[in-house]
Amino acid sequence: MKVFSSDYTFDYSWEEVSTANWRKYCPWNNKSTHVIAVDTLSRSVDPSTGILRTERLITCHQTAPAWVVSLLGGGTTSLVYETSYVDIAAKKVTMCSTNLTWSNLINVRETVVYQPDTSASSPGHERTLFNQDARITALCGGWQKIKTKIEEASVERFGENAQRGREGFEAVLEMSRRVFGEEKEKQKMMQHA
Repeated sequence: MKVFSSDYTFDYSWEEVSTANWRKYCPWNNKSTHVIAVDTLSRSVDPSTGILRTERLITCHQTAPAWVVSLLGGGTTSLVYETSYVDIAAKKVTMCSTNLTWSNLINVRETVVYQPDTSASSPGHERTLFNQDARITALCGGWQKIKTKIEEASVERFGENAQRGREGFEAVLEMSRRVFGEEKEKQKMMQHA
């Protein structure tokens, strides 16, 4: 098993980040053009905790390294199953995802957490911590060299994709702030008219 881990701080409030998270794969994000579809499978609120639980199926156009495709076969469409938990009381979003495509050959389990950065935030300048952890395990038993090569290539690709994902999400956050700000101004003008 190989692990990819990343921490980042967004210069946006937790409220902005947790709201924009649902638009992460929209046209404002030119870094996520590989995402073909995001289908919500279920959504519910736990009446005792108030936690919103959402299950989604994410369909991607994802090319594997040529040597992996030649060795294992496969197509260019991959599926990812994601479960997310939004705890408004604790101000915490937790997203857990796993690959469905090639899951008999490789297991990728990713956990992402968004929480307010209480150490560096100040009134009017709130920030949000982002923690990403992915555990990648090749399941081709007995072939240690191939297993290690697949895990190493997967961690490298995961890191590249994670960087693009953060850049794309920054664009979504920026556009969300601008659009919501414009909408608030319109509402103020309508109230004073």
